[in-house]
Order: sequence, then C-alpha cells, then structure tokens
Amino acid sequence: MSDAPARARARNPIGGHIPVAGGLAKVGLPYARAMGAETVQVFVANPRGWATPVGNPRQDEEFRAACAAESLPVYVHAPYLINFGSHTEATAELSVESMRHSLRRGREIGARGVVVHTGSATGGRHRREALAQVHERLLPLLDELTHDDDPWLLLEPTAGQGASLCSQVWELGPYFEALESHPRLGVCLDTCHVFAAGHDLAGPGGMKQTLDDLVSVVGEGRLKLIHANDSKEGVGAHRDRHENIGSGHIGAEPFAELFTHAATEGVPLTIETPGGTAGHAADVARLKDLRGFACG
Repeated sequence: MSDAPARARARNPIGGHIPVAGGLAKVGLPYARAMGAETVQVFVANPRGWATPVGNPRQDEEFRAACAAESLPVYVHAPYLINFGSHTEATAELSVESMRHSLRRGREIGARGVVVHTGSATGGRHRREALAQVHERLLPLLDELTHDDDPWLLLEPTAGQGASLCSQVWELGPYFEALESHPRLGVCLDTCHVFAAGHDLAGPGGMKQTLDDLVSVVGEGRLKLIHANDSKEGVGAHRDRHENIGSGHIGAEPFAELFTHAATEGVPLTIETPGGTAGHAADVARLKDLRGFACG
C-alpha cells in the first residue's frame, strides 16, 4: 500500500475551526471527526468579548489527550477585540489581559500556536506610534513564553479595512521589527484576507509570488498556520467575506499551488468557511483532493 496519503497529511494536515461551546472534548472532538479534520482551531473565550474563563480541567485533559492520540495539531484563535494599536488605554490594557489568557489556555490544551489579528491604528494616530505601542504591550507577552510547550504567537494580517497595521505581506516587516523578530513569533496567513488586501492569488503564479514575498519579508520557518478560505469578494476589495473552497474569486487552483511551495512544508491548513458540518466536511475533502493531486 502506498504511503503517499500519510506523507501528504504530514506535509499539510487539513482541518478547521470547531465549535467548543458545551465542552472542548464533548462538543469539539465529535465535530472535528465529522468533518474529517487532521488539525483543529478553537476559541478559548468569547471571540467578541473580554471575558477570560478558566476552562474545565477535565475537558482540557480529555481534549489534549485525544488530539495527541489522533495526531491533531491544535491552534487557538484569540478574541477579535484585541488591538495593540488602539489609542484607547482601556482597549490596550484589556488586549494584554486577553492575549495573556489565550496564550496560557493554549499551553493548557497543548496548542502549537495562538492566532491574533494584527489590529489597526485607531484615533487618527500614525502607524509608527501604533507600532511603538505594539512593541510596548505585546513584546513582554512574547518574553513570557519560556516553556518548551508554550505556543507560538501567530500574527494574522487582516483584509485591509480601515487603518489596518498589517494586511499586505510586506507590512509584516515593520510589525516583526516592532517585536524584535522574537523567536516565538510566527505568521498565520489567511488566504481570503491576503487576497482582499490586494495579493492576486487567482492570477498566474499569484500564490507562489505571495508566498515568496512572505518568506523574503519574515524569513524561512515563520509561516506556521494557513487559514484556507476562498473569498466572496474580488481581489483588493478590503472586505473579509469567506467563501467555500473553489466557490469564490480565488478558486481551487491556487490552493493546489499552495501545497507545492517550500514555505508550506509541514504547515497545517484550517478552514473558516460557511456551511456548518456538511459544508466544512466538503471543504476539507476538497482540500485533501487538491493536496493529493498536488503532492502526487
């Protein structure tokens, strides 16, 4: 029997964001299995709030053990409200508390990385001022990641709405500089976001060029996770509207191209697409087919 499927899975595990309301293990694991996930992403707090729940130790342990047994890499997505570039002191302080909580909970459930949106410069402040605050507020949290099992902090560029601090891949350069290219700092690349920001993944060689540019900006080995989402909007629309794989303006072919790039070696893909269980299972299956075709 060929070991090609095992090699393909090892190169790029494919899965998705799973619901966990009602229990990480009790609710999340059955959903992951139903979609055929080889990797999972979860929230550990209300994504649209500031609460920092302690979690359920029994659920944590069951979830962590099952993911280890089933070889499911785990990632946490931090709340959307976090913005280290905010001009509001309360938001900056709450961002620190929320981010520290997500990193701690990530470690408790065995997560490899914690994803956070790169935020925006609010209140009319200059980008340099906002990035100085990123340095002041976020770098100390990176310095707290001293355990071998601490997760990476993964910066996710946004679709370019408003005064975004980071949407196109070259803007990761100043962000990495603000954080002194910390050794626990990585990137989560959302295909819908980067397409909406202006990188034409659907054009000839567009995916390869974007990944080449990413590596040239942040260096090799920094890409740790990919959010695989098609886009309801066209390139450069600056609108974050996810679509099912192959049904949007990106299309299926660029995702096949993604699987052959050296920078994606060993990088998991998680979907954040519409459709519930059936839609998610279909998107995971579609990506697995594209992976199999690309990886031969």
